[in-house]
Amino acid sequence: MDINRPANVSFFDFVGGVQLLQGEETRTAMPVVLIGICVSGAVGNLLVLLILIRDFRNKRGSEVKVLLSSLAYLDLAILLLCAPVRAVTYYKQTWTLGSFVCSTTDWFQHSCVVAKTLLLAVTTRAKHTLVPSPNTGPPNIPTWIHGAVAFICVVSMMFPIPQMLFASLVPHARDTICVSKMPACAADFMSLFYKIYPTACYVVPVIFTIAYYTKALHTAVNHAPSPQHQSKVTLVLLCLSGALGLMLLPEWGTFTWIRLGYNKPPVGLIIFAQVMVYACSAFSPVILMTMYDDVRQGLIQICFIASCRGSKPLPSNKCQKTEGNGAEVGANSVENAIAQEGEKTIPDVEHFWTGRRNTHVEVEQDPVPWEREEKML
Repeated sequence: MDINRPANVSFFDFVGGVQLLQGEETRTAMPVVLIGICVSGAVGNLLVLLILIRDFRNKRGSEVKVLLSSLAYLDLAILLLCAPVRAVTYYKQTWTLGSFVCSTTDWFQHSCVVAKTLLLAVTTRAKHTLVPSPNTGPPNIPTWIHGAVAFICVVSMMFPIPQMLFASLVPHARDTICVSKMPACAADFMSLFYKIYPTACYVVPVIFTIAYYTKALHTAVNHAPSPQHQSKVTLVLLCLSGALGLMLLPEWGTFTWIRLGYNKPPVGLIIFAQVMVYACSAFSPVILMTMYDDVRQGLIQICFIASCRGSKPLPSNKCQKTEGNGAEVGANSVENAIAQEGEKTIPDVEHFWTGRRNTHVEVEQDPVPWEREEKML
Protein backbone atom coordinates (compact mmCIF):
# COMPACT_ATOMS: atom_id res chain seq x y z
CA MET A 1 0.00 0.00 0.00
CA ASP A 2 2.76 2.34 -1.00
CA ILE A 3 1.10 5.59 -2.09
CA ASN A 4 1.30 9.17 -0.83
CA ARG A 5 -1.55 11.63 -0.40
CA PRO A 6 -1.53 14.52 -2.90
CA ALA A 7 -0.90 17.96 -1.48
CA ASN A 8 -4.21 19.53 -2.62
CA VAL A 9 -6.56 17.03 -0.94
CA SER A 10 -7.63 16.81 2.70
CA PHE A 11 -7.97 13.01 2.85
CA PHE A 12 -7.06 10.14 0.58
CA ASP A 13 -8.52 6.65 0.90
CA PHE A 14 -8.96 3.53 -1.17
CA VAL A 15 -12.40 2.64 -2.54
CA GLY A 16 -13.67 -0.90 -3.00
CA GLY A 17 -11.04 -2.54 -0.81
CA VAL A 18 -7.44 -1.92 0.16
CA GLN A 19 -5.20 -1.96 -2.92
CA LEU A 20 -1.46 -2.24 -3.57
CA LEU A 21 -1.03 -4.72 -0.74
CA GLN A 22 2.25 -6.59 -0.48
CA GLY A 23 2.27 -10.33 0.18
CA GLU A 24 0.74 -13.37 -1.44
CA GLU A 25 -0.90 -14.51 1.82
CA THR A 26 -3.32 -11.59 1.88
CA ARG A 27 -3.96 -11.88 -1.84
CA THR A 28 -5.00 -15.52 -1.44
CA ALA A 29 -6.65 -15.52 1.98
CA MET A 30 -8.91 -12.48 1.69
CA PRO A 31 -10.84 -13.61 -1.44
CA VAL A 32 -11.38 -17.05 0.11
CA VAL A 33 -12.69 -15.54 3.36
CA LEU A 34 -14.97 -13.09 1.57
CA ILE A 35 -16.36 -15.72 -0.82
CA GLY A 36 -17.04 -18.09 2.09
CA ILE A 37 -18.90 -15.39 4.01
CA CYS A 38 -20.77 -14.38 0.85
CA VAL A 39 -21.99 -17.90 -0.01
CA SER A 40 -23.02 -18.88 3.53
CA GLY A 41 -24.72 -15.55 4.19
CA ALA A 42 -26.55 -15.57 0.86
CA VAL A 43 -27.96 -19.04 1.54
CA GLY A 44 -29.11 -18.01 5.02
CA ASN A 45 -30.80 -14.82 3.85
CA LEU A 46 -32.50 -16.63 0.96
CA LEU A 47 -33.94 -19.16 3.42
CA VAL A 48 -35.19 -16.35 5.68
CA LEU A 49 -36.82 -14.60 2.72
CA LEU A 50 -38.43 -17.84 1.57
CA ILE A 51 -39.85 -18.49 5.04
CA LEU A 52 -41.18 -14.94 5.46
CA ILE A 53 -42.74 -14.91 1.98
CA ARG A 54 -44.39 -18.24 2.82
CA ASP A 55 -45.79 -16.70 6.01
CA PHE A 56 -47.23 -13.76 4.06
CA ARG A 57 -48.90 -16.12 1.58
CA ASN A 58 -50.34 -18.15 4.47
CA LYS A 59 -51.81 -14.99 6.05
CA ARG A 60 -49.35 -14.95 8.96
CA GLY A 61 -47.61 -11.67 8.16
CA SER A 62 -46.93 -8.77 10.50
CA GLU A 63 -45.25 -5.37 10.51
CA VAL A 64 -42.09 -6.78 12.08
CA LYS A 65 -41.89 -9.45 9.38
CA VAL A 66 -42.11 -6.77 6.68
CA LEU A 67 -39.10 -5.01 8.20
CA LEU A 68 -37.19 -8.26 8.71
CA SER A 69 -37.73 -9.23 5.08
CA SER A 70 -36.41 -5.81 4.05
CA LEU A 71 -33.33 -6.43 6.22
CA ALA A 72 -32.80 -9.78 4.51
CA TYR A 73 -33.01 -8.11 1.09
CA LEU A 74 -30.39 -5.55 2.12
CA ASP A 75 -28.08 -8.22 3.53
CA LEU A 76 -28.44 -10.19 0.32
CA ALA A 77 -27.56 -7.11 -1.74
CA ILE A 78 -24.46 -6.43 0.37
CA LEU A 79 -23.26 -10.02 0.09
CA LEU A 80 -23.93 -10.51 -3.62
CA LEU A 81 -23.04 -7.06 -5.00
CA CYS A 82 -20.44 -5.59 -2.63
CA ALA A 83 -18.44 -8.53 -1.26
CA PRO A 84 -17.42 -9.87 -4.72
CA VAL A 85 -16.02 -6.44 -5.61
CA ARG A 86 -13.75 -6.52 -2.54
CA ALA A 87 -12.72 -10.10 -3.29
CA VAL A 88 -11.65 -9.17 -6.84
CA THR A 89 -9.82 -6.09 -5.57
CA TYR A 90 -7.85 -8.03 -2.96
CA TYR A 91 -6.93 -10.67 -5.52
CA LYS A 92 -5.85 -8.24 -8.27
CA GLN A 93 -4.34 -5.69 -5.82
CA THR A 94 -5.31 -2.96 -8.29
CA TRP A 95 -8.60 -1.71 -9.77
CA THR A 96 -9.89 -3.57 -12.82
CA LEU A 97 -13.67 -3.01 -12.69
CA GLY A 98 -14.03 0.35 -14.44
CA SER A 99 -15.01 3.87 -13.43
CA PHE A 100 -18.73 3.22 -12.87
CA VAL A 101 -18.14 0.52 -10.25
CA CYS A 102 -15.43 2.69 -8.70
CA SER A 103 -17.87 5.56 -8.26
CA THR A 104 -20.80 3.55 -6.95
CA THR A 105 -19.45 0.63 -4.91
CA ASP A 106 -18.83 2.48 -1.61
CA TRP A 107 -21.96 4.59 -2.08
CA PHE A 108 -24.14 1.49 -2.55
CA GLN A 109 -22.61 -0.36 0.40
CA HIS A 110 -23.05 2.59 2.75
CA SER A 111 -26.63 3.04 1.53
CA CYS A 112 -27.44 -0.56 2.50
CA VAL A 113 -25.66 -0.27 5.86
CA VAL A 114 -27.49 2.95 6.76
CA ALA A 115 -30.83 1.45 5.67
CA LYS A 116 -30.26 -1.60 7.90
CA THR A 117 -29.59 0.57 10.94
CA LEU A 118 -32.65 2.76 10.37
CA LEU A 119 -34.92 -0.22 9.69
CA LEU A 120 -33.97 -1.78 13.01
CA ALA A 121 -34.83 1.51 14.69
CA VAL A 122 -38.26 1.49 13.01
CA THR A 123 -38.99 -2.00 14.37
CA THR A 124 -39.48 -0.35 17.76
CA ARG A 125 -42.77 1.08 16.47
CA ALA A 126 -43.91 -2.06 14.60
CA LYS A 127 -46.36 -4.67 15.89
CA HIS A 128 -45.28 -8.27 16.31
CA THR A 129 -48.63 -9.81 15.34
CA LEU A 130 -51.65 -8.83 13.26
CA VAL A 131 -55.30 -9.80 13.67
CA PRO A 132 -56.76 -11.30 10.44
CA SER A 133 -59.47 -9.30 8.72
CA PRO A 134 -63.08 -10.42 9.46
CA ASN A 135 -63.85 -11.24 5.80
CA THR A 136 -61.32 -14.15 5.82
CA GLY A 137 -58.88 -12.12 3.82
CA PRO A 138 -55.19 -11.65 4.52
CA PRO A 139 -54.14 -9.56 7.53
CA ASN A 140 -54.34 -5.84 6.96
CA ILE A 141 -50.74 -4.61 7.09
CA PRO A 142 -50.87 -0.81 7.56
CA THR A 143 -49.64 1.29 4.67
CA TRP A 144 -47.36 3.31 6.95
CA ILE A 145 -44.90 0.43 7.17
CA HIS A 146 -44.41 0.39 3.39
CA GLY A 147 -44.07 4.17 3.37
CA ALA A 148 -41.48 3.98 6.14
CA VAL A 149 -39.43 1.42 4.20
CA ALA A 150 -39.54 3.57 1.05
CA PHE A 151 -38.59 6.72 2.99
CA ILE A 152 -35.66 4.96 4.67
CA CYS A 153 -34.39 3.71 1.30
CA VAL A 154 -34.46 7.25 -0.14
CA VAL A 155 -32.74 8.79 2.89
CA SER A 156 -30.10 6.07 3.02
CA MET A 157 -29.21 6.69 -0.62
CA MET A 158 -28.88 10.45 -0.09
CA PHE A 159 -26.53 10.45 2.91
CA PRO A 160 -23.57 8.63 1.23
CA ILE A 161 -23.61 10.76 -1.95
CA PRO A 162 -20.17 12.25 -1.13
CA GLN A 163 -18.71 8.73 -1.46
CA MET A 164 -19.86 8.76 -5.06
CA LEU A 165 -18.75 12.34 -5.80
CA PHE A 166 -15.21 12.00 -4.47
CA ALA A 167 -14.41 8.54 -5.92
CA SER A 168 -12.20 8.49 -9.00
CA LEU A 169 -9.61 6.41 -10.85
CA VAL A 170 -5.97 7.35 -10.43
CA PRO A 171 -3.10 5.92 -12.50
CA HIS A 172 -0.33 4.33 -10.50
CA ALA A 173 2.72 3.16 -12.44
CA ARG A 174 1.30 0.85 -15.09
CA ASP A 175 -1.88 0.08 -13.12
CA THR A 176 -4.99 1.94 -12.02
CA ILE A 177 -6.34 2.35 -8.50
CA CYS A 178 -9.71 3.56 -7.23
CA VAL A 179 -9.47 6.18 -4.49
CA SER A 180 -11.62 8.72 -2.69
CA LYS A 181 -10.04 12.15 -2.45
CA MET A 182 -11.68 15.32 -1.17
CA PRO A 183 -10.46 18.72 -2.41
CA ALA A 184 -9.02 21.01 0.23
CA CYS A 185 -11.57 23.73 -0.64
CA ALA A 186 -14.41 21.53 0.70
CA ALA A 187 -12.58 20.43 3.84
CA ASP A 188 -14.44 22.68 6.32
CA PHE A 189 -17.94 21.74 5.21
CA MET A 190 -17.17 18.04 4.80
CA SER A 191 -15.46 17.91 8.20
CA LEU A 192 -18.78 18.98 9.76
CA PHE A 193 -20.70 16.56 7.54
CA TYR A 194 -18.51 13.59 8.51
CA LYS A 195 -19.26 14.31 12.17
CA ILE A 196 -23.03 14.48 11.64
CA TYR A 197 -23.25 11.54 9.22
CA PRO A 198 -22.00 8.72 11.52
CA THR A 199 -23.86 10.20 14.50
CA ALA A 200 -27.21 10.40 12.71
CA CYS A 201 -26.95 7.14 10.77
CA TYR A 202 -25.21 4.87 13.27
CA VAL A 203 -24.66 6.12 16.82
CA VAL A 204 -28.12 7.53 17.62
CA PRO A 205 -30.22 4.75 15.95
CA VAL A 206 -28.17 1.92 17.50
CA ILE A 207 -28.21 3.40 21.01
CA PHE A 208 -31.94 4.16 20.77
CA THR A 209 -32.81 0.67 19.48
CA ILE A 210 -30.73 -1.20 22.07
CA ALA A 211 -32.04 0.96 24.93
CA TYR A 212 -35.64 0.54 23.79
CA TYR A 213 -35.49 -3.24 23.51
CA THR A 214 -33.59 -3.59 26.78
CA LYS A 215 -36.35 -1.70 28.58
CA ALA A 216 -39.07 -3.57 26.67
CA LEU A 217 -37.52 -6.93 27.54
CA HIS A 218 -37.38 -6.01 31.24
CA THR A 219 -41.03 -4.91 31.13
CA ALA A 220 -42.18 -8.00 29.24
CA VAL A 221 -40.47 -10.40 31.65
CA ASN A 222 -41.52 -8.73 34.89
CA HIS A 223 -44.84 -7.01 34.23
CA ALA A 224 -46.55 -8.48 31.13
CA PRO A 225 -49.49 -10.89 31.78
CA SER A 226 -48.21 -13.39 29.17
CA PRO A 227 -44.54 -12.53 28.76
CA GLN A 228 -43.33 -15.60 26.90
CA HIS A 229 -44.08 -14.60 23.28
CA GLN A 230 -43.38 -10.88 23.78
CA SER A 231 -40.05 -11.49 25.48
CA LYS A 232 -38.92 -13.93 22.76
CA VAL A 233 -39.56 -11.51 19.90
CA THR A 234 -38.07 -8.63 21.87
CA LEU A 235 -34.96 -10.68 22.64
CA VAL A 236 -34.52 -11.51 18.94
CA LEU A 237 -34.69 -7.85 17.93
CA LEU A 238 -32.36 -6.88 20.77
CA CYS A 239 -29.80 -9.46 19.61
CA LEU A 240 -30.07 -8.23 16.02
CA SER A 241 -29.54 -4.63 17.12
CA GLY A 242 -26.63 -5.50 19.39
CA ALA A 243 -24.91 -7.64 16.75
CA LEU A 244 -25.29 -4.88 14.14
CA GLY A 245 -23.96 -2.24 16.51
CA LEU A 246 -20.89 -4.25 17.52
CA MET A 247 -20.00 -5.65 14.10
CA LEU A 248 -20.34 -2.31 12.29
CA LEU A 249 -18.39 -0.37 14.90
CA PRO A 250 -14.96 -1.01 13.27
CA GLU A 251 -16.24 0.11 9.86
CA TRP A 252 -17.74 3.34 11.14
CA GLY A 253 -14.71 3.97 13.35
CA THR A 254 -12.16 3.65 10.55
CA PHE A 255 -14.43 5.56 8.15
CA THR A 256 -14.69 8.55 10.52
CA TRP A 257 -11.02 8.29 11.47
CA ILE A 258 -9.88 8.73 7.87
CA ARG A 259 -12.45 11.38 6.87
CA LEU A 260 -11.66 13.66 9.78
CA GLY A 261 -8.05 13.89 8.62
CA TYR A 262 -6.30 11.95 11.36
CA ASN A 263 -3.39 9.62 10.73
CA LYS A 264 -4.33 6.64 8.62
CA PRO A 265 -5.38 3.62 10.74
CA PRO A 266 -3.46 0.34 10.48
CA VAL A 267 -4.12 -1.69 7.35
CA GLY A 268 -5.08 -4.72 9.42
CA LEU A 269 -7.81 -2.73 11.18
CA ILE A 270 -9.21 -1.52 7.86
CA ILE A 271 -9.33 -5.07 6.47
CA PHE A 272 -10.91 -6.37 9.67
CA ALA A 273 -13.57 -3.63 9.52
CA GLN A 274 -14.48 -4.54 5.94
CA VAL A 275 -14.76 -8.24 6.77
CA MET A 276 -17.01 -7.50 9.75
CA VAL A 277 -19.48 -5.65 7.49
CA TYR A 278 -20.09 -8.83 5.48
CA ALA A 279 -19.97 -11.05 8.56
CA CYS A 280 -22.77 -8.94 10.04
CA SER A 281 -24.94 -9.59 6.97
CA ALA A 282 -24.19 -13.32 7.20
CA PHE A 283 -24.83 -13.51 10.96
CA SER A 284 -28.30 -11.91 10.93
CA PRO A 285 -30.09 -14.95 9.41
CA VAL A 286 -28.36 -17.20 11.96
CA ILE A 287 -29.96 -15.19 14.77
CA LEU A 288 -33.38 -15.35 13.12
CA MET A 289 -33.26 -19.08 12.38
CA THR A 290 -32.11 -20.02 15.88
CA MET A 291 -34.09 -17.59 18.06
CA TYR A 292 -37.20 -16.45 16.16
CA ASP A 293 -39.89 -19.12 16.57
CA ASP A 294 -41.76 -18.35 13.34
CA VAL A 295 -38.61 -18.54 11.23
CA ARG A 296 -37.34 -21.65 13.02
CA GLN A 297 -40.62 -23.51 12.56
CA GLY A 298 -40.78 -22.42 8.93
CA LEU A 299 -37.28 -23.79 8.42
CA ILE A 300 -38.32 -27.12 9.97
CA GLN A 301 -41.32 -27.33 7.65
CA ILE A 302 -39.25 -26.52 4.58
CA CYS A 303 -36.67 -29.17 5.50
CA PHE A 304 -39.44 -31.73 6.08
CA ILE A 305 -41.08 -30.95 2.73
CA ALA A 306 -37.71 -31.13 0.95
CA SER A 307 -36.95 -34.51 2.54
CA CYS A 308 -40.35 -35.86 1.50
CA ARG A 309 -39.87 -34.73 -2.08
CA GLY A 310 -36.37 -36.12 -2.18
CA SER A 311 -37.36 -39.58 -0.89
CA LYS A 312 -38.74 -42.34 -3.16
CA PRO A 313 -42.55 -42.29 -3.06
CA LEU A 314 -44.24 -45.47 -1.75
CA PRO A 315 -47.94 -46.32 -2.43
CA SER A 316 -48.73 -47.10 1.23
CA ASN A 317 -46.57 -44.41 2.88
CA LYS A 318 -47.05 -40.87 1.71
CA CYS A 319 -45.54 -37.79 3.26
CA GLN A 320 -48.02 -36.08 5.49
CA LYS A 321 -48.77 -32.42 5.13
CA THR A 322 -46.82 -30.40 7.68
CA GLU A 323 -48.86 -28.86 10.46
CA GLY A 324 -47.16 -27.05 13.32
CA ASN A 325 -43.65 -27.98 14.26
CA GLY A 326 -41.62 -31.09 13.63
CA ALA A 327 -42.70 -32.81 16.86
CA GLU A 328 -46.38 -32.53 15.92
CA VAL A 329 -45.66 -33.91 12.47
CA GLY A 330 -43.91 -36.93 13.95
CA ALA A 331 -46.75 -37.53 16.42
CA ASN A 332 -49.35 -37.33 13.64
CA SER A 333 -47.47 -39.84 11.50
CA VAL A 334 -47.21 -42.31 14.43
CA GLU A 335 -50.94 -41.98 15.20
CA ASN A 336 -51.81 -42.56 11.55
CA ALA A 337 -49.67 -45.71 11.45
CA ILE A 338 -51.36 -47.09 14.61
CA ALA A 339 -54.79 -46.34 13.17
CA GLN A 340 -53.91 -48.15 9.94
CA GLU A 341 -52.73 -51.20 11.91
CA GLY A 342 -55.95 -51.22 13.93
CA GLU A 343 -58.09 -51.14 10.80
CA LYS A 344 -56.44 -54.28 9.35
CA THR A 345 -58.56 -57.48 9.73
CA ILE A 346 -58.20 -61.10 8.69
CA PRO A 347 -59.73 -61.56 5.19
CA ASP A 348 -61.84 -64.62 6.20
CA VAL A 349 -63.26 -62.94 9.27
CA GLU A 350 -64.01 -59.80 7.27
CA HIS A 351 -65.87 -61.92 4.68
CA PHE A 352 -67.78 -63.71 7.47
CA TRP A 353 -69.03 -60.50 9.01
CA THR A 354 -69.74 -58.76 5.72
CA GLY A 355 -72.73 -61.01 5.07
CA ARG A 356 -74.15 -60.29 8.53
CA ARG A 357 -73.76 -56.56 8.81
CA ASN A 358 -77.12 -55.43 7.39
CA THR A 359 -79.27 -58.23 8.85
CA HIS A 360 -81.37 -56.02 11.10
CA VAL A 361 -85.07 -56.64 10.52
CA GLU A 362 -87.21 -53.55 10.23
CA VAL A 363 -90.24 -53.28 12.50
CA GLU A 364 -92.67 -53.14 9.58
CA GLN A 365 -91.26 -56.30 7.97
CA ASP A 366 -91.00 -58.48 11.15
CA PRO A 367 -93.16 -61.67 10.60
CA VAL A 368 -93.46 -62.42 14.37
CA PRO A 369 -93.80 -59.05 16.10
CA TRP A 370 -95.26 -60.61 19.31
CA GLU A 371 -91.93 -62.28 20.11
CA ARG A 372 -90.12 -58.93 19.98
CA GLU A 373 -92.79 -57.40 22.23
CA GLU A 374 -92.44 -60.23 24.81
CA LYS A 375 -88.66 -59.71 24.89
CA MET A 376 -89.19 -56.01 25.46
CA LEU A 377 -91.49 -56.75 28.41
